[in-house]
This record gives sequence, C-alpha cells and structure tokens, in this order.
Amino acid sequence: MKKIMLVCAATLTFAAMTACKSGTTTDNNSGWVDLGLPSGLLWATCNVGADTPEEFGDYFAWGETQPKDEYTWDNYRFGSDQMHLTKYCSQQEYGLKGFTDSLTTLKSEDDAAASLGDGARTPTREEWQELMDNTTSEWTTQNGVKGIKFTASNGNAIFLPAAECKPHCHDNTGYYWSSSLIPDESFGPYLFAFSENGKEINDNFFRCCGFTIRAVRLPK
Repeated sequence: MKKIMLVCAATLTFAAMTACKSGTTTDNNSGWVDLGLPSGLLWATCNVGADTPEEFGDYFAWGETQPKDEYTWDNYRFGSDQMHLTKYCSQQEYGLKGFTDSLTTLKSEDDAAASLGDGARTPTREEWQELMDNTTSEWTTQNGVKGIKFTASNGNAIFLPAAECKPHCHDNTGYYWSSSLIPDESFGPYLFAFSENGKEINDNFFRCCGFTIRAVRLPK
C-alpha cells in the first residue's frame, strides 16, 4: 500500500469519558459481547467514551489516554515529529538522538481503553484481523448512524459507527486504532478502516492523529 501519511491538526470539543452501558451484551450485561472468536476475546459494545453503540466516543492520539482539542506533532506525548520519537521506537533514524526501546505494542499505562477496567485494552492488528476472519460484516445504518455490523456464528453482533479521523479525512468512513506499530515505521500504527466500499487493516496515518477506540478484553 502506498504511503500517504496525513498531517495531524484539528480543533474539537469532547465530552467526559464514560463506559458503554447499552446494547447487546453477553458478559453479565456489562457492555461486552462474546463473538465466539478463537481467542475468546470479548469486544466492547461501544467506543471508549461513548454511551451508546452509535456514538463516536472520544478521540485519542496513539499512546495517549486523554482526548484533547488539537491533534498535532506539536502536542504529541511521545515525540515532536516522526523523526524525534521518545517511546515506542525500534529504528534509530526515528528516535530522538537515536533513541530506541523496541516497544511495538501499547503498554497498559499508555492505552486509553484501559480506563474501562477489567483488563480492557486496544485490540492488536492480529485481533482486528481475527474479528474480520471469524464474522460476517455489512455496511448498514443503525439508529440513523452509518457504520459496519459484525455478526458472529453464535448470533451475537457489534456495531461500529463510521467515526472519522481527526483531522477530517473522509465522510462516512470509520477509523479505529490498533495497539500495534508498523514494524519498520515506528511513527505509524496499524488501524482498522472501513466504508461502504470495504474494510482493511490500514497503515497510512501518523500516530499523532486522533482516532476512536473499540476495546477488547478476556472473560473474567
């Protein structure tokens, strides 16, 4: 896939972070859905910061745990630009003064999904792929909101609204962070992207950009 890294800059207003309490659930009615996946993972009913499945919820830069007004390298937590990273860096050319730490997956202290408790976290690239491989999906409208619905063979389902990126990217397109960095490009994480034209694991954005998060966790 050809790289088209986007600049991160936007001005936004956010609501306080809340846990999702509505929608179809199968784990003690707690906002988590069992899709019968091989890993046993449960998927959250709503995005981090949302109260209903249709709400976009809060936006986060990759590795940051609080939403903010602007998404730029100027206010990014772990580096002033893609060539001066201070955490999660495996290549000296991208680290500040050659910094590397070989971290390629978000740690819980840097994961906004961890705020939900009970081991909640942002899904890895492989876990997004598992979701796609073991469910059927359809572009649909739910309560007036466009998005994608994943339905499992056990009859359970989750809906992801087409939450756009910040800054604005494309109308009616959903972007969701994974917790996984691109192996040879520490400035860019993988994310799940979808529209009415299809779905994919995407690698075209800088980590300072703002995206939504749909959490996963193991059963209790």
